[in-house]
Amino acid sequence: MSSVGTLIGPVVNQRNYKARVAANVLGLNLAITPDFEMNVDNKTPEFLAKFPLGKVPVFEGADGFKLTDSSAIAYYVAMKSSDSASLLGKTDEERAEILQFSFFAEADYAPALGGTLYPLLGYMPYVKPAAQAAEQQLLRFLDVLNTVLVDRTFLVGERITMADIIVACDLVMAFKLFLAPADRKQFRNLTRYFKTVIGQPAFKSVVGEFEFCKARIQPAAPAKKEKKEKAEKPKKVEKKVEKKVEKPVEEEEEAPKPKKAPSKMESLPPTTMPLDSWKRFYSNNDTKPTAVNWLWENLDADGYSFWKVEYKYNDELTQLFMTNNLIGGFFSRLERARKYAFGCLLTLGENNNNQIWGYFILRGKEIPEEVTDAADFESFEWTPVDHTDSKTRAEIEDCFAWEGPALPRECYDGKVFK
Repeated sequence: MSSVGTLIGPVVNQRNYKARVAANVLGLNLAITPDFEMNVDNKTPEFLAKFPLGKVPVFEGADGFKLTDSSAIAYYVAMKSSDSASLLGKTDEERAEILQFSFFAEADYAPALGGTLYPLLGYMPYVKPAAQAAEQQLLRFLDVLNTVLVDRTFLVGERITMADIIVACDLVMAFKLFLAPADRKQFRNLTRYFKTVIGQPAFKSVVGEFEFCKARIQPAAPAKKEKKEKAEKPKKVEKKVEKKVEKPVEEEEEAPKPKKAPSKMESLPPTTMPLDSWKRFYSNNDTKPTAVNWLWENLDADGYSFWKVEYKYNDELTQLFMTNNLIGGFFSRLERARKYAFGCLLTLGENNNNQIWGYFILRGKEIPEEVTDAADFESFEWTPVDHTDSKTRAEIEDCFAWEGPALPRECYDGKVFK
């Protein structure tokens, strides 16, 4: 079979995968460049004469036709098949939906992923506010896909399409470097979808055995910069102190700015189990039995309390995805409590007959003001529980695992506050 052309670029790359998977699905022969060396081969005068941007992958047909952009190349390769409609859509509606998800992946999701991962990988400076904003945007887009996939195996129709190829390839780095076990529980539908798509023979022959993220990567080499800054600070401070000694007294007469009152939680006796230690262990390990066993072994019973949390107005809940979004909204308003609380709230039941139910661990023996201050705190019933009671302990374990016989009803989805 003659080749449709050559895909030029490093073969181990999520952008490179798109056209190759499309070719596999349609049985096309697409040549690749296994010996391609990034930042060498794409910087030569010959390469830049053909592809001035210097980006990869690029495509060159036997007839000299040239193309850049991974998704455009994947579309073009698919068009070379007589069965292209199976990937690109058989009706106007399917074609429009496939484009919708493709554009979403490239224009919305991919920039948020880059803004989150590039600083962590050291490709750009790590600026905390910008990185946090990108991460929140990324999580929002992942939640959108998670909601869309509630009742879908594939994004469009009942078979794999170009939408799945582009979206799944763009998800590769998120599942490889960012979405730890707890995140995959949170985005359960998306995780199930990703595993289904990359398990397809056409994907597996390109991507191989996929290794999921065990723990989120951390910012690359911030320590060195901090040391330099610390080393330089004394010099700057000395100079400024010298000059400012003679400042007029009137500056000192200005009323001092009122200091924020310290949280009552800071006056609690020190604990033998920092909450962050539990959160990290929970995020990076299987919940049952590993994480919950660690919790019971390390728990500072005097320093923490357990609370069953239930929504007061379950009779007003309708669609499952809307109920789950309600939990997300509540958690976003609990931001002040992040230092002192951990919890899971689950969406249980079915459409038009569901409930919000779960458990929280709180620092101290009372509900802190950082929690009660949340706008919709009063919409939830908070009941203190005895974690040593066997029935309660089983409920807590199954709640944190999002599955098990102790759950009052079938779990549709949930959110983790950590």
